[in-house]
Amino acid sequence: MKVIDADAHVIENESTWDYMLDSEKAFRPKIVGATNGKDAFDYWMVDGRVIPRNNVGRDLPVASREMSDLSARIKHMDELGIDFQVIYPTFFITPVSRRPDVDLAVSRSYNRWMADIIKKQPDRFRWVLVPPLQSTEHLSEELKFGKENGACGVYMRGLECERSLSDPYFFSLYEQASALDLPICVHSANGAFTTYDFFADDPGFTKFKLAVIGAFHSLVFHAIPQRFPKLKIGIIEVSAQWIPYALHDLSRRFARRGRAWPENVLKENRIYVTCQTDDDLDQVLRYAGDDNLVIGTDYGHADNAAEIEALRKLRTDGKVDARVVEKILQDNPSAFYGL
Repeated sequence: MKVIDADAHVIENESTWDYMLDSEKAFRPKIVGATNGKDAFDYWMVDGRVIPRNNVGRDLPVASREMSDLSARIKHMDELGIDFQVIYPTFFITPVSRRPDVDLAVSRSYNRWMADIIKKQPDRFRWVLVPPLQSTEHLSEELKFGKENGACGVYMRGLECERSLSDPYFFSLYEQASALDLPICVHSANGAFTTYDFFADDPGFTKFKLAVIGAFHSLVFHAIPQRFPKLKIGIIEVSAQWIPYALHDLSRRFARRGRAWPENVLKENRIYVTCQTDDDLDQVLRYAGDDNLVIGTDYGHADNAAEIEALRKLRTDGKVDARVVEKILQDNPSAFYGL
């Protein structure tokens, strides 16, 4: 069995922005608030806005979490029994800038930085590209670049550009991603300034987790998977415990409108969800089935979704049938990411 970590992270550093064009240098994010040693700092400053970095897994070596030494990271993966990681960004968990030119500059630079890292070890890593959603005229270029350079998904947050993910504004993205067989990966994050700033004191549950669960509800209710029949969608890093409630709510709304309710909502809509080992997996599996669950470690982070031993624990604790474990660790992420 090839064990796939479906949600791991890189911690960006100053070299992430070395790929900016000369005309974009003024937009380069800067490190501010350095404390407690050479590798510890609290914020990025970009376009006059501070972006917190309080979920960095400082128990991991800098070279591993920043992927500056892949041999060190791979050694740790081998110790954890992980064969393959799909890499998500950290910098983009919050909204970055309202300016399309800044958004394009940081997204494009990040994508090229990640492509250069991943090409060194394509047998152990793939990555999820960041689309410049405020500059839709550049989407095609970035998606094509990602597809040609080891990307296996498109990163989205629960809310984007002050819009829900069912908004027609994103239809061009969904169409292009479908054509390239790149799934839309909706990660625990928020790209809308309005709600992010309103919930500034929230520890992350409302502005991040609920935004993503709301995106799932909106995408299913508005039949986005039916509009784009080749599109795959991932709901990443919000556990899976919410699935029974969300499906119960949706089923009642479908019934009121005389709409047919699918036998297996996740499978028929090509939606994959990351679970956690402390989810009630027996109940989750009754609602979700066993073809659409994946699992990740949140490697590199130190928030409440991080579980560095998650994949090994799922394999060894005996709570889930061995064939279902194999699906969650290998078959399902392979199908979702097209590995």
